[in-house]
Amino acid sequence: MSRTTNRDTPSRPHQETPATSSVPVPAVAQAGPVSHAIFRVARLHRMIAGQLLRPLGLHLGQELVMMHLWELGPQRQTDLVRLLDSDAATMTRSIKRLENAGFVRRRPSPDDKRATIIEPTAASQALRREVERIWAELEGASTDDLTPDQQAEALHTLQRIEDSLARAATRSPDVTPAPTADADTTTG
Repeated sequence: MSRTTNRDTPSRPHQETPATSSVPVPAVAQAGPVSHAIFRVARLHRMIAGQLLRPLGLHLGQELVMMHLWELGPQRQTDLVRLLDSDAATMTRSIKRLENAGFVRRRPSPDDKRATIIEPTAASQALRREVERIWAELEGASTDDLTPDQQAEALHTLQRIEDSLARAATRSPDVTPAPTADADTTTG
């Protein structure tokens, strides 16, 4: 069976994407092929990351919280929200899960009675190597078919896309960035 590209038959309601992807591209998505590609790549990346993190007892996004805590040490919860471009409710849920798993501890801030300090536990240190290994595996799954120059070019292009989207988000009062600290926002 030969594959068709989006330009081959624009009147078809769904078309296969080039290469090995089997996800059909709706004809309407032709108005935003880069956006559709970002959606597909992000979906696959998140799926693989979730599969790799699950055996550690981590929900997707919690490894990012832990990375910041391991690197920066104890942080106010509000600072973690800012660092991860999250929202307070999502961060609270993520921290609660990490605390229940024994990976973080909460304590009141000595400087601000309204603030909570989140710190990694000694038990979380055993996770660090595993999280690093998982991120290396995820990086390999994402880039093994790229040369070093292609990887650098892809990273540069993604940074430009991120900058463009960040500018668009600040220009539009109706656009708010999606929470990133804990992707499992629908299951509580």
